[in-house]
Amino acid sequence: MENTAAEQSARIQTSLLSPYEKVILRAMARRIPRFVTSDHLTLLGVVGAGLIFVGYALTNRGPAWLWLANLGFFLNWLGDSLDGTLARYRNQQRPLYGFYIDHNLDCVCEFLMVFGAGLSAYLSLRVALLIIVPYLMLEVYVMINAHLKNEFRLTYAKLGPTELRLIIVVANTVLFFSPALQEWSCRMSVFGNTYTMLSLDVVGVFISLSLFLILLLSGKH
Repeated sequence: MENTAAEQSARIQTSLLSPYEKVILRAMARRIPRFVTSDHLTLLGVVGAGLIFVGYALTNRGPAWLWLANLGFFLNWLGDSLDGTLARYRNQQRPLYGFYIDHNLDCVCEFLMVFGAGLSAYLSLRVALLIIVPYLMLEVYVMINAHLKNEFRLTYAKLGPTELRLIIVVANTVLFFSPALQEWSCRMSVFGNTYTMLSLDVVGVFISLSLFLILLLSGKH
């Protein structure tokens, strides 16, 4: 989305795909028709998040709906990454409006994506909520740093939003082509309570713990 307010802070983007992504986005921005605005692209990102939610929720009817979720991730990346690039290319930044709309919609989109995954046949809702909490905390930390340290950090451990989307799309694809993984589950006891772990719950717990670790280590700097 349109991260125009972050222009007041140093943008720290050192992810693995960042150099190639910038070239692609700038080339796309030069070719976008004038009637398409950054607001249209922001809306496209939200539509993508909605498709992710629907696609994951419908996997209870069959794994083919994972492809709708993958399409949603592509549209979300396109809208989320290109709207700010287009605004800067056309010199149409709106610092206050862009900052407010961008990060509020970011939270909405992230909730839709993770909550949708929690409604899927492969990730339990409790683990999905365990992921969204540290993710939103990390986003708050980024906003605090943008104001206190004039640093707008988009990358942690060489990974940014684009890399995370790509990893999830690859995981969805592997899951679609692996019936054994789709059907896998196990029961485990935690503090006397028994839980059923689905195929992606182990991955979800790992992601959640990693996010908490990144948050704790980042707070020391």
